[in-house]
Amino acid sequence: MTTNEVHVVGMRDKLTHYANLIRLDRPIGILLLLWPSLWALWIASKGNPPWEVVVIFILGVALMRSAGCAINDFADRNIDGKVERTSKRPLATGAISPKEALGVFVVLSLIAFGLVLLLNWQTIAMSFVAVTLAAIYPFMKRYTNLPQLVLGMAFGWAVPMAFMAVTEAVPHAAWLLYIATVIWALIYDTQYAMVDREDDIRIGVKSTAILFGVYDRFMIGLLQLSMLGILLLVGNKSELGDFYWLGVAIAGCFALYQQVLIRGREREACFKAFLNNNWFGASIFIGLVLDYTIKSI
Repeated sequence: MTTNEVHVVGMRDKLTHYANLIRLDRPIGILLLLWPSLWALWIASKGNPPWEVVVIFILGVALMRSAGCAINDFADRNIDGKVERTSKRPLATGAISPKEALGVFVVLSLIAFGLVLLLNWQTIAMSFVAVTLAAIYPFMKRYTNLPQLVLGMAFGWAVPMAFMAVTEAVPHAAWLLYIATVIWALIYDTQYAMVDREDDIRIGVKSTAILFGVYDRFMIGLLQLSMLGILLLVGNKSELGDFYWLGVAIAGCFALYQQVLIRGREREACFKAFLNNNWFGASIFIGLVLDYTIKSI
């Protein structure tokens, strides 16, 4: 193999490690962040969002989720190798250095900020809250039993930003939707944390799965009911119709299915419940789109 061929292979391997760092092979995080953004854009615009704003938010979501993965792995660089599910991550294996991970976080955050600069000044100001929450979340599992709450605050911040970008205001319904999104993160990230609970207890990492203990299913169920109730309030305040209610009802069925999946607390089943939240979010969005589409005919 020639020197150039070795260089090409080395670059290809490095790019693969970068792709794994930002989880390009696992888009579920992008989807869970994207659905609330789309809910907010459609409600704020009454079903007719400016498409340039939609594109900015989709790209921004993908960039910030990827940046969040990089800073998360930087924060957990001394932990991931001790956890079965994360032991093969690039920082845990040494394939990428901590300095490189920080660089990825900074570059992706700056690109996302460049997109935000295309929006109004109020949304630009709100973006500083978003990047701050994204940066501090990964470190919270060392200090609080509710790191999932901080994750929800970070993931949900796109909701008020979307309303501000479209209407230059954040009405009561937007804050209700934000609360629902924060609760949703508590739900799916607790399911996610249930996968790692034994490893986390062993190494001293905190999570809601550990905090809730034997009441984990009950607490997740309570959060699911609370979220669905708030979504009904959002629908009422936003004067949404039957297709939205149908979307929420279907989402409720997915929530029930998740309860069935986690009943035995097996790792694979809990992870499957976590992944199922994609369909929960999609159901609500499809209901919104159909509702506004039918009204416009």
